[in-house]
Amino acid sequence: MTAGTPQQSPPELNRIVTDPVRPVMLSLTFPVLAEQMLSTLVGLVDTYLAGNLMEHAVEATSAVGLASYVGWLVTMLFALVGTGTTALVARAYGSDDREYANRVANQSILLACVMGAFGVAGMYFLAPRFAEWQAMRGVTFDITVRYLRIESLSYIGMAVTLVGGAAIRGAGDTRTPMKVLASVNVFNGILSYGLVHGIGPLPKMGVDGIVAGTLISRLLGGLILTIVLLKGARGLAIRLTLLRPVVEVIRRITRIGIPAAFDGAIMWTGHFLFLRIIGNMASDTATGFNPSYAAQIVVVRLEAFTYLPASAYAAACATMIGQALGANIPKRAIRSGHEGAMQCCMLTTVSGILFIVFARQICGLMHKDPDVIEIATPVLMLAGAAQPILALGMVYAGALRGAGDTLYPLIYTTCGLGLMRLPFGYFFGLTLGWGLFGAWIAVAGDMVIRMLLVATRFRRGKWVALQV
Repeated sequence: MTAGTPQQSPPELNRIVTDPVRPVMLSLTFPVLAEQMLSTLVGLVDTYLAGNLMEHAVEATSAVGLASYVGWLVTMLFALVGTGTTALVARAYGSDDREYANRVANQSILLACVMGAFGVAGMYFLAPRFAEWQAMRGVTFDITVRYLRIESLSYIGMAVTLVGGAAIRGAGDTRTPMKVLASVNVFNGILSYGLVHGIGPLPKMGVDGIVAGTLISRLLGGLILTIVLLKGARGLAIRLTLLRPVVEVIRRITRIGIPAAFDGAIMWTGHFLFLRIIGNMASDTATGFNPSYAAQIVVVRLEAFTYLPASAYAAACATMIGQALGANIPKRAIRSGHEGAMQCCMLTTVSGILFIVFARQICGLMHKDPDVIEIATPVLMLAGAAQPILALGMVYAGALRGAGDTLYPLIYTTCGLGLMRLPFGYFFGLTLGWGLFGAWIAVAGDMVIRMLLVATRFRRGKWVALQV
């Protein structure tokens, strides 16, 4: 170095591609896991509040449950942007191209706002159709339609939160989205509880209080994450000059994201049709009273305690694999996927055992109706036994998506739903008259099929050479 030449600082060390895989996996997963668990807790609080209302508890539980499925559909559609965002930002960071990573993040926020606006407009007209497709009648129909329409007003805030968080995670920061979403979820639970019961200055709104808390909290989450990105996080920052549509970037985001969105949409359609099967188990078709439907909602809410940790590990794998491939370290990418699957399988085995051993007590906490408890208990035990299988399938699918390999998970989802869950769910649940437990036998079979297919795809390793 010659005298007078300014000394340049060394490039920032990217520990995601240099440190040992296991501690990096844990450090990325735990913030997302905390975020997901708090989100699950809010869902449980909503189900608990609905299930313990003085009037229309079963009907309100059905409304809250259908809203959660519709919200899941919307989330899957936002994955059209979020999945592509994580994959591209991670690869750009792995190759040390921070400028392109920021351009992807800004284009993703733009797409999220557009999709959120379309979601708000569409749900106003679709809400009655969703209730009709689930064979809802009377009070159940009215409560559900009102609930869905109010909740849809939160979609723009929801889209910005999910997509902005996906960009920041792709850059290797899982703590910032966790802090934002954890704070918002805690606020959601407290606010909903207060609005349902009219605590302090809050009005007593009953079931409408649950959805009002969700609406306010999601809008707040979108606002907070926008402020975070305006200030900058991991080199990503919203800039007006970068929000102008760029066809090349949007094309790359959607090329990865469209199969993922179709995957989510097909998965959701399968679950929705599965709910339609359960809707035909109604014991009172005039009023819409259906303890099997309410029992399904209780089980799904509880199952989220293992479903969402699998989502957290899948997100961590997506970041690590994307950055490893960007840094041209394919062996590290492969090891990251296996490590995430192993850790998640161990965790979900523990929660599955708890479901099996304490099924009746847990269901009794979630609902006061004895028919709902009786139906839900054996189903929760079966779900508990299937949790490690579910975890492996989800983590390996997330690992493939992190590499940009989104087509094959789509194919496997279609096979599992079309060949196992729906036809055998109908046959066991309705034709043979085994009810909800019979339908869940088909669910377990679907989990096994998809896990075997996606794990085999990952082990073959062809995704390593995929260009995105």
